[in-house]
Amino acid sequence: MQARKKYVLLGLFACCWLLLFYWGGGVQVRLLRLLTRHRGDVPRPWPNWTDRTFLPRYAHLDELQTDPGTAESPRQRRQAWSGVYRDSRCRMETCFDFSRCRRRGRDGFRVYVYPSEKNERASESYKKILTSIAESRYYTSDPREACLFVLGIDTLDRDQLSGQFVPNVDERIRGYPLWNDGRNHLIFNLYSGTWPNYTEDLGFNIGQAILAKASLNTEHFRPGFDVSIPLFSKEHPQKGGERGWLVRNTVPPRRKYLLMFKGKRYLTGIGSDTRNALHHIHNGKDIVSLTTCRHGKDWEKHKDARCDHDNLEYERFDYQELLHNSTFCLVPRGRRLGSFRFLESLQAACIPVLLSNGWELPFSDVIQWNQAVIEGDERLLLQVPSTVRAVGNERVLALRQRTQMLWEAYFSSVDKIVLTTLEIIKDRVFSHISRNKYMWNSLPGGLLVLPEYSTHLAHFPFYYLGLGVSPGQEFTAVIHAVSPLVSQSQPIMKLLQVVSKSKYCSQIIILWNSEKPPPHRGKWPPTPVPLTVTDGRRKVNFAFLVWRSFPERIVGYPPRSHFWDPLKHAWGYTSKWTNDYSIVLTGAAFYHRYYHYLFSHYLPPSLRALVDRTSNCEDILMNFLVSSVTHLPPIKVAQRKQYKELPNPQGTKSAPWANPEHFNQRQECVNTFASWFGYMPLVHSQFRLDPVLFKDQVSVLRKKYKDLERA
Repeated sequence: MQARKKYVLLGLFACCWLLLFYWGGGVQVRLLRLLTRHRGDVPRPWPNWTDRTFLPRYAHLDELQTDPGTAESPRQRRQAWSGVYRDSRCRMETCFDFSRCRRRGRDGFRVYVYPSEKNERASESYKKILTSIAESRYYTSDPREACLFVLGIDTLDRDQLSGQFVPNVDERIRGYPLWNDGRNHLIFNLYSGTWPNYTEDLGFNIGQAILAKASLNTEHFRPGFDVSIPLFSKEHPQKGGERGWLVRNTVPPRRKYLLMFKGKRYLTGIGSDTRNALHHIHNGKDIVSLTTCRHGKDWEKHKDARCDHDNLEYERFDYQELLHNSTFCLVPRGRRLGSFRFLESLQAACIPVLLSNGWELPFSDVIQWNQAVIEGDERLLLQVPSTVRAVGNERVLALRQRTQMLWEAYFSSVDKIVLTTLEIIKDRVFSHISRNKYMWNSLPGGLLVLPEYSTHLAHFPFYYLGLGVSPGQEFTAVIHAVSPLVSQSQPIMKLLQVVSKSKYCSQIIILWNSEKPPPHRGKWPPTPVPLTVTDGRRKVNFAFLVWRSFPERIVGYPPRSHFWDPLKHAWGYTSKWTNDYSIVLTGAAFYHRYYHYLFSHYLPPSLRALVDRTSNCEDILMNFLVSSVTHLPPIKVAQRKQYKELPNPQGTKSAPWANPEHFNQRQECVNTFASWFGYMPLVHSQFRLDPVLFKDQVSVLRKKYKDLERA
C-alpha cells in the first residue's frame, strides 16, 4: 500500500512539472539559468574566439558589435524592404496578367519600351539594355500588342550619392497610364541602397513589377517571379563579347596558382568583415590574396596598421596575370553581394569560389551553378584553402569547362544577359512549352534552343551525341530553281532523276524562283519519291552518310572562305580555291531542318529582309548561324573542282551569279552579318572527307563511290 502511494505521488509531481514546463512561459528559462550559473560567472562578450592565440584579430570586438553595416536587426531589414516592396509575395499567378501574352500563342510575347522623355538622362549600361530589347525579335512599338513593359527611365543605379541617380521615379511612373501598379512591367537594377548600409531599397515602390536585379538577396528574392542578373560594368560589350580563355582542354587542368584574389579592402561598413579577413589565407606561393585600402578620397584618415604593408604587397602582382594563371578565384562580397569579379572569373576559366552569404546567383532559376562554382561560407574563410585543394583534377576540368559554356551562352554581352532574362520570363508565361534544365545547362545554351520547334531533346541536332542517338536515315532534297524549264535535257531534270534514285531520299521539294510560272506536273520526270535534288547519286549517298556522323554541322561540296582585309578594315569574301575554307554553299549541302526554323524565328527580320531584297547571301547567313551555334566549321566532302554553267535560254534573264554586283553584295553581307552577331562566328578548316579508297590505285570495281573519281 505504501509503495502505491509513493508511485501516485511521483506521478502527480511529474505531471505538475510538465504543466509548468509547457505553460510557464519564461519561468523554465529563468529557472535553468539559476541552476546553471555559477556565482563567479561574468557574461562574456561576442564573439568568443576559441583560437584567440592563433588567429590574429583584424577588428576590435567593439567594432564588430557596433558595426554600422550590421546595426539593423533582421526585423528592421524586413520592415524596410516591405515599405518599398509592398508586393513581396508576388508570383506569376497573382501579379501577372497572362491574357496580354496569349493572344497569338507564343508569338504574343512582345516587349514595349516606354519612349524616353526630353532631356532624359540614361547611363551607357541602360542604353545598351534598351538597345538589346529594341533589336530583339520580341520588340514592339505598339503598347497594345505588348505582353511586357520596360521603363524608359534609367533605374540601374539607385544609390542616391551616385551621379547616375534619377530622382522622383515614384511620381513619374504613377503618371503612366499603363503602369497599373507595375503589373507586367520589368525593372532592371544593378545598384541599390547607399552608404553605410547599402540596403536593397530602390527609392521607389516597384509594386507588382518583375525585378531583374544584380546582388539580389535570397531573403528578398521572389522565386519564379524576379530574375537575378549579374553585375556588369559599363564597358561590357553590347554584342558578341570576347571568347572564354579556355582554348583547349589543358591536361593537367591546374594552373600556377591554386587560389587568388586581388581587390579593395573596406576598413568600415558593410562588407568589411569578409575582405578584412582575406589576408589570413595568403601565403605568397600557391595562394595569393591581396587587398588594398588605397581607394576613396579619405582612405588615409581611416587606414589601419596593415594598410601600408598591404599596399606594397598589392603592387607586386598583376591582376590579369593572376587571372590567367589561377585555378580558383575568390569572389567575396563587396559593399553589395555581387561583384565584377564573378564575370571576370567565368571568362578566365578561373573557378569562382563564392564568399557572399545570401546571394541569389544570376539566372538561378535555370542555371545549375554547382557545376561551375564552389560556394563557400564567409564565416568559414580559413577552410577555403583545404576545400579547394581537395578538388580532384577531373572535377577541376569539368568546372572550368562549365564556366566557359555559361560565359559564352549567357554572360559575354549585354545582349545575352537581356535576352536570357526575357527568355526566362517567356518560359514562365508559356510553361507548357518551355525549355528544361538540360537545355539551359548544355551546349549551345537555352538562347539557341527554341521550344516552339520542339521540347524533345532528340529533335535537335546538337544533342544526338550526348543522348547516344543517331539522326534519321532519310533526307529531304530541296532544289532552288531559277531558270525556266524549256527542255527535258536541262541540268535540273537530270538532277531530279539522279537524286530521286538515292535510297536515302524521302521527298523532293523544288523552290521555284523563276520569272516564268512552273511547268505543269506532267512535264516533270517520274520519280519514285514525291520529288528531290543534288549532283550525282553516289555523291549524295556519301555526303548524307558523312552528315549523319556530324548532324550538328553543314556538310556539302562547294566551299568558300572569308578573310580580314587590313587595308579596308573589313571582312572579305572569296571563292578562290585555297588550303582552307569557312563556308559551304547550301546549294549542295546537308544540314538539320532545325536550322531552317532557327533561321526564320531566331534571326532578326532585318537580316532576312536583306536576303529577300538582294536575292543573295542566304547561304552565307545560314553558315553564320550554324557556326554561331556549334563554334565549329562546316565539313567539305569530295567534289569536282570545276562547274560548268550552261548559257541561259534566249529571252530569259542571266543567272544572278553572272552579275558583277552579285559578288560585291556578298562582300557587304559578310560585314553586315558580322556586325549583327557582334563577332565573326565563321571558323576556318582544312578538313575534307573522302571515301576510303578514293583515288587509290586499285580497281574501280572495288570502290563504293565510283563517280567520285572524276572529282
